[in-house]
Amino acid sequence: MSWEIVIGLETHAQLSTASKMFSGGSTAFGAPPNTQANAVDIALPGVLPVANKAAVERAILFGLAVNGGDPKNINRRSIFARKNYFYPDLPKGYQISQFELPIVQGGEIPIVSPTRGKIKIRLTRAHLEEDAGKSLHEDFQGMSGIDLNRAGIPLLEIVSEPELRSAQEAIIYAQELHRLLVDYNVCSGNMEKGEFRCDANVSVRRAGEPLGTRCEIKNLNSFRFMEQAIKFEAKRQIEILEDGGKIVQETRLYDVDKDETRSMRTKEEAHDYRYFPDPDLLPLVISEALIEEVWASRPKSYDERYAAIAKYRIPESQVKQLAASAASSTFALEAFRDLPLPEVPTVSNWILGPLSAKLNEENLDIKDSKVKPDQLRALSRRVSDGTVSNSSAMAEILPAMWNGEGGPDEVIEKRGLKQISDSGAIEKIVDQVLAVNARQVEDYRAGKDKAFNSLVGQVMKATKGKANPAQVNEILKRKLGR
Repeated sequence: MSWEIVIGLETHAQLSTASKMFSGGSTAFGAPPNTQANAVDIALPGVLPVANKAAVERAILFGLAVNGGDPKNINRRSIFARKNYFYPDLPKGYQISQFELPIVQGGEIPIVSPTRGKIKIRLTRAHLEEDAGKSLHEDFQGMSGIDLNRAGIPLLEIVSEPELRSAQEAIIYAQELHRLLVDYNVCSGNMEKGEFRCDANVSVRRAGEPLGTRCEIKNLNSFRFMEQAIKFEAKRQIEILEDGGKIVQETRLYDVDKDETRSMRTKEEAHDYRYFPDPDLLPLVISEALIEEVWASRPKSYDERYAAIAKYRIPESQVKQLAASAASSTFALEAFRDLPLPEVPTVSNWILGPLSAKLNEENLDIKDSKVKPDQLRALSRRVSDGTVSNSSAMAEILPAMWNGEGGPDEVIEKRGLKQISDSGAIEKIVDQVLAVNARQVEDYRAGKDKAFNSLVGQVMKATKGKANPAQVNEILKRKLGR
């Protein structure tokens, strides 16, 4: 009888708030150690926590998003508890979390499994809590440093049911969860900054038997490493059981360099933490009005963004790229606004081509683009009315606009880029080109189409790229008569 892998994920998502869960301390990443830990974060005597409303709203939004907007899985009354344990980077000696009454109970994440097709992974709960600080070991000889900047960072811990049956399914689930959190701006999702990390509970059993003893793999902040860690842990457990051994319930860490998990500590149960309601925090009571307000003001989901952009009839691959984030879809939809449909593909190409290259080059988000959507619309009009060519727009005008030389009309005037659209003037230049390129004329008339492109190039060169390409093609074909 074959072995079956059983996986449940506990995901810690850092909420996208400017301040911490129970204090006004900043959540900004990258500050010098201990510069963003205030009196509440380091638990000085006499300080009191105050729940962050923006964090609560994001938790509510998540609960609604995983239940199709239905608020039945939002607990109208939830409790903050003290989870007691000692860590050197946990100043209070306890973590404020939620235990018996979390803010969200239930919900589901739909995924497409490579072996089981479309399935829904149920969620047990999602609860609010604060993060601990960080112990630093690498930069110190024989001792550890403590950075408390992360102490108090707002987290939403999302717990799935043990319904995942392979490492691949776990990754697909985690990626879908990540996409949803980012889509709704519940979490920024930067895994390198620790904003999205998972603990994987892994066990194995013979098909049809009760659940086996699970081991928890902590702090997986890479999809690739998560997959490798789960595969190794499942293999380790199977080998132990096939040799007649028993699995010990414990917490394990994944060693990236050795591609293996190793024991960290025996697994604690809820009673080991001595949970009790935090006497400094009143129960969290959520009104129906707040739930309605949160859902009504939600950002558009990926599916909604996709549908809005797809109306413009651009290639599906471009729709997917532009709908990938709220910022890119907002920018694109503003750039496409009021454009005739035939002009939209050109602007889409600009956004995903030269504009995207500039953003990557300067490490900027599209919302901080130096070329604005209204400028792209204006430039599109100048290409459409024949004032400039598309190639000129991409190669010269867009870079000049990016560098602050002004809007499209200003750049066109300043750089003398206006196309020659006078058919009489173009015809004279075509006649001159044909007169000195008799060999290419003969080649074209003999059926060699490449000769035609060469003649077009000669005309464009003679006009310094300013001739209207469509008119050049039309006049050449008429003159050559093939």
